[in-house]
Amino acid sequence: MDRQEYDVIVIGGGSTGENAAWYARHNGLTAAVVESELIGGECSYWACMPSKALLRPGEALAAARRVPAAATAVTGGVDVEQALSTRDAFSSGWDDGPQADWLANIDVDVVRGRGRLTGERAVEVTAADGTTTALTARMAVVVATGTAAAIPPVDGLRDIAVWDNRDVTAAKQVPRRLLVLGGGVVGSEMAQAYRWLGAEEVTVVEQADRLLSQEEPFAGAELADALTAQGITLRTGVRAERAVRPSPDGPVTLVLDNGTELTADELLVAAGRRANTDDIGLETVGLTAGGYLDVDDQLRVRGVEGGWLYAAGDVNGRALLTHQGKYQARLVGDIIAGHDRAAWADHVAVPRVTFTDPQVAAVGRTEQQARDAGLDIRTVRYDLGSTAAGALAGKGVHGTAQLVIDTTRRVVVGATFVGPGVGELLHAATIAIVGQVPLDTLWHAVPAFPTLSEVWLRLLEAERGVS
Repeated sequence: MDRQEYDVIVIGGGSTGENAAWYARHNGLTAAVVESELIGGECSYWACMPSKALLRPGEALAAARRVPAAATAVTGGVDVEQALSTRDAFSSGWDDGPQADWLANIDVDVVRGRGRLTGERAVEVTAADGTTTALTARMAVVVATGTAAAIPPVDGLRDIAVWDNRDVTAAKQVPRRLLVLGGGVVGSEMAQAYRWLGAEEVTVVEQADRLLSQEEPFAGAELADALTAQGITLRTGVRAERAVRPSPDGPVTLVLDNGTELTADELLVAAGRRANTDDIGLETVGLTAGGYLDVDDQLRVRGVEGGWLYAAGDVNGRALLTHQGKYQARLVGDIIAGHDRAAWADHVAVPRVTFTDPQVAAVGRTEQQARDAGLDIRTVRYDLGSTAAGALAGKGVHGTAQLVIDTTRRVVVGATFVGPGVGELLHAATIAIVGQVPLDTLWHAVPAFPTLSEVWLRLLEAERGVS
């Protein structure tokens, strides 16, 4: 057994793990990344990048069709072969060589294999050929193993072949009929992408009474209207009870709690995530395997003496988003080196975008979350289609912008935008929330005309009662 020693050992080489190692090196520490799959992780190969590559062609065509003078130029649909080829390119052909080279160039060692804790600051790595390497961390171990698709307790679901987020973003063919179990971000995005890619029948089944149930109700309603207009069938407020697939290559049937039977060629299960902590040796340091790792604001895992074990990214369950994982990773690299840092943005302003058409972009608290927190709040809304930029975007363009305002402090604590391309509005809202910028100060942040940012002026006018 080989033995190696580093200041910091990172278990998991996804975007969070890469950044944790990078910032450790930036602070002059030695670091190693342990990874059993691809350096770059879920976001690079099976989530953020390939899913957006699949969505973009249909989004571009939809945008052109909204402009009367350009609509006549759109004579066909998405070039499926080219879309899949572009997806492959954005996923680097599932080759992590360039990202592994980047780590090597910043003097971070990559140790290939499955990493498991074996005690205090100790990690054992088992390679594909069965050989093992013992790693010792002089200062810290960072767990950045992320999450995997969760399988809900539906009778028969675990016994049949289904798609998860990896399968749907890496598929080589488009099924004629697609069933989607789950109306969250992944389910909504992939339902629309596959409809654009030529699936004749796409049906979304969501147990909650609306899509995107964690966002403002109006956001889910407006997205539902758009998906329905595109020919996607939505079944909300129903629960899947049983899944049947007699043949692995044959059709799959989903039986709902109201007795309805839905049949398709593929079933995408997009019903949440689970932490990848089942087999990483947590029991050797007094923790229970499975579940998210509970951390403090310095990302130290609670319940482990000595303060040497950290968890960053999805695995700690604070905010299951790539950008938040990178944020935590940057802080971890600094904290281990002795800098005074805290991951307080996780509690205040988590930006999130559903890249459907229309996009749903939100940051901070929803109205209900703000009320539940005991804040004295007021909400203001404005139709994006009533701005000059919205009108220029094309015929029938509309959407809703909403601010959640803490009336006591007169600051924005939440913002939601629904409409074409509204993800680009989000960072301004994030800055307003993180910076606790007073509304009276925001009046002097003048939006350029005619851009969608004009909606900020209209929202501030609505807050003042200007009509």
